[in-house]
Amino acid sequence: MSAAPLHDPAESDPQPVGDGPGYLPRQLVLLGAGQAHMHTLAQLAKHPLVGARVVLVAPYAGQIYARMLPGLLAGHYQHEDCVIPLEPLVRRSGVQWLSRSVRRLDAQARTLQLDDGSTLPYDWLSINTGPVQNRALLEQSIPGAREHGLFLRPMESFAALWPKVAEMADARALRFTVIGAGAGGVEIAMALRQRFASSSVTLLSGQQLPASDFPAAFQLKVLAALNARRITLIREAAVAIRAGEVVLASGASLACDVPLLSTGPQAAAWLQDSGLALDEAGFVAVDSCQRSRSHPQVFATGDVSSRSDRALARNGHAAQRAGPALDFNLRACVHGTALKPHQPPQRTLSLLSCGDQRAIASWGRWSAQGRWVWWLKNWLDRRVVARFKTDPKQY
Repeated sequence: MSAAPLHDPAESDPQPVGDGPGYLPRQLVLLGAGQAHMHTLAQLAKHPLVGARVVLVAPYAGQIYARMLPGLLAGHYQHEDCVIPLEPLVRRSGVQWLSRSVRRLDAQARTLQLDDGSTLPYDWLSINTGPVQNRALLEQSIPGAREHGLFLRPMESFAALWPKVAEMADARALRFTVIGAGAGGVEIAMALRQRFASSSVTLLSGQQLPASDFPAAFQLKVLAALNARRITLIREAAVAIRAGEVVLASGASLACDVPLLSTGPQAAAWLQDSGLALDEAGFVAVDSCQRSRSHPQVFATGDVSSRSDRALARNGHAAQRAGPALDFNLRACVHGTALKPHQPPQRTLSLLSCGDQRAIASWGRWSAQGRWVWWLKNWLDRRVVARFKTDPKQY
């Protein structure tokens, strides 16, 4: 397929739709099953999209809701409590689902190469893949990570391995080391402490304090929570992982049975030669409509995009707000109507679980903690999963 001129698709003349002789339906590809695409699938079940065939590319049959993963590790949830099954949602939405991963994106040719070697063309592409841990890059910065480390992403693979780790820790005390002390790493460390009281838990934060993206009052509460739960905090970076140990930047070795890599989201390797305009970190550069700055038939939102939506990854409830705007703009492209900008909220409610059915809340500079915060978080998280498990036509 030849490259399209770079113009605003909202200004294009609408193409004829129908199923008569010679009609070739245009194709909208949803790459990834992030929350924004989950919203689009739910909306398609209620309001089918006329004028384009929709294809979903997502490798896993069930999507784990990230905000509930610490609760799963702590033992508060069963696996099925945290998983949104794709098949019922796809069936109701009427889209075609390819259970594949992307290997290469050619934005000029408007094609995706999938992991089975097939090529998938698109007229419009929306990218909403989950956070990525680039194993090649992490191996360069932490040699031995690939062989000895336990990667938290993709969560579906991690969750499949987790029962084996839990079985080992139930049989004997283990030495856990969580590498990376963002909000996710802090939650994982406290979940491990709750689940395995006899095991040791160490959190490596590098040179920064844990949860460094949050206001100072929130960070102080996090530090107190870690201390109260006897989690060892080491403000050093891991520079290598070997069998039975993690090597620190100071040269010291930390005895470790299970090193968990909870690094922040990284750009997917297949973006590098895609032809899309990228930011300095390798994420897709998008405008206020969540649309690629170089290829207007491509949209990106969430962890894969350059906008502040990515910073909301630690707060799944706020990240959902990108879904309605994306759905509106994808429909506008197909119908040839005007797009509308999406403005991420500047202040969001962030909820960090502490492992023992307590949690810490942050709203701007305000923060609070206690059991009631956990109850709120648990209610919100369960409501998100239940919403996507329910027939969209019923809400």
